[in-house]
Amino acid sequence: MMEQDQALQLAVAHLVQSRREDEPPLAIDAERVRESNGLLIEPYNSVQYLASRDPREQLLDCWPILADLDRADVRPGTLDERHPWKNQST
Repeated sequence: MMEQDQALQLAVAHLVQSRREDEPPLAIDAERVRESNGLLIEPYNSVQYLASRDPREQLLDCWPILADLDRADVRPGTLDERHPWKNQST
């Protein structure tokens, strides 16, 4: 079983590795990380947006990174998994 701190570190590494050259610098939105059904839901956005929370800087449709705490697996979320993070309280 993976601890949340480990899951966060793996998600950051995944984000760095998967970032395209044409994307701005990205970071995990630590304020919005949540656990649901054994998954740590780790949304991310541009560093600029996270610093300001200015909606004009927000990247649209950023799928969160999901960490399966039981399997110690980190991967992007899928369309079928939208419910846990779209219906969370903020």
